[in-house]
Amino acid sequence: MNDLVENRDARAVYRWRRMLRRRMVARRKAITGNARTKATARIESALKEVFSMTDCRTVALYWPIRGEVDLRPFARSDLVHRFALGLPYVPVRCQPVLFRQWHPGAAMEQGFWNIPVPRDETCLRPDILLIPLVGFDEKGYRLGNGGGYYDRTLARMDRSTLKIGIGFEETHLPTIHPQWHDIPMDIVITEQGARVWS
Repeated sequence: MNDLVENRDARAVYRWRRMLRRRMVARRKAITGNARTKATARIESALKEVFSMTDCRTVALYWPIRGEVDLRPFARSDLVHRFALGLPYVPVRCQPVLFRQWHPGAAMEQGFWNIPVPRDETCLRPDILLIPLVGFDEKGYRLGNGGGYYDRTLARMDRSTLKIGIGFEETHLPTIHPQWHDIPMDIVITEQGARVWS
């Protein structure tokens, strides 16, 4: 199987990623307590620096699941004063996501995978996408949850949309063996700071 992965056989890469995804999610969930608090604070600090250099006005974040970095407190305390905020909403299975406008205290309902989404159906078009990472590699390619939702969404986004992957350094990989549908991040932010590719 390793030879097939090295040769970028699509089926072998799919199987390899499925195995790797379980390992990376377990690694991410294992970051707890003080270590997670400190890592999240460093990620927020790096995000502040990136945001200080942009005049963008609209940011899509995410509702964390399976040990993802939780940026909701940061959004409530810092982002809400400067940006219009959105959360992903899946209108149709296996299609690109939309981003419903969100603010602290917004009424929520259960969406796809039981992830909360704003009840208000007003959507926005984000200038910046904060995208959770299961893993990421040396060239900025991300390993996601496996549904392909962000891949389909990114393929439809304007090239000017800033794609920022958010994750933990523990999930940094040499490569995810990118396939034709994979779109690299412009920036990846972990507790070690920002890596910029754009």
